[in-house]
Amino acid sequence: QVQLVESGGGLVQPGGSLRLSCAASGFTFSKYYMYWVRQAPGKGLEWVSSISFGGGTTDYADSVKGRFTISRDNAKNTLYLQMNSLKSEDTAVYFCAKDRIGADRGQGTQVTVSS
Repeated sequence: QVQLVESGGGLVQPGGSLRLSCAASGFTFSKYYMYWVRQAPGKGLEWVSSISFGGGTTDYADSVKGRFTISRDNAKNTLYLQMNSLKSEDTAVYFCAKDRIGADRGQGTQVTVSS
């Protein structure tokens, strides 16, 4: 049974940082590209970032490029998202997912950027 469990969200001031984690189980983590997607209040799911099997290839939405860093530890079956220089428009529920559109995703972790 596939399980994706996100953690690390919270309330942070504009300009602050957070590191999200996603613990994966129930599938061979190292054989999958992994993704972060987010859903802002009242909006649909938005792809944020992708990472290849071994972590050597990453990709980012223009809105987060240069501020967010995706990484993975295949030995720990864990996906990460380091988020720096956070903006109010980054406020959303963040999900890790096995696919780019987020059809197979975890329960999410809330990130709120507000002063």
